[in-house]
Amino acid sequence: MKEAKAILRSYRMGPRKMRLLADLVRGRRLVDALERLSLANKKAARVLFKLLKSAAANAKSAHSLEPENLRVKTIFVDGGAVLKRWMPRAHGRATPIRERTSSVTVVLEETVTPEKKKKEKKEKAAKPIKKSAKK
Repeated sequence: MKEAKAILRSYRMGPRKMRLLADLVRGRRLVDALERLSLANKKAARVLFKLLKSAAANAKSAHSLEPENLRVKTIFVDGGAVLKRWMPRAHGRATPIRERTSSVTVVLEETVTPEKKKKEKKEKAAKPIKKSAKK
């Protein structure tokens, strides 16, 4: 099966927030995933929407795959670099602030359509099965 990949690195949003929407589209057809993200009321939805479109464009240019035949095989969100800041507090203290970033990887795969399954079955049925003549 052919696969297409797209990666987003160091996006300034925490991984936990991104994973909420990544879980929403994992394993779905590309068309359904894009529809769900367009209706989601989260900031990360727009970013993941663009990333899925980018992966679909990669699939079309590299393997000539149509978006209707694609499925989200894997999508995972890892933590990226953490920006460390300080917040002044009472009595001359300072408390740390960790501004997290996310790294998102999307892999799309071609789904096997019913027509292709029928062709594969016909090809298998056309090949004769050899049996050994041992006694």
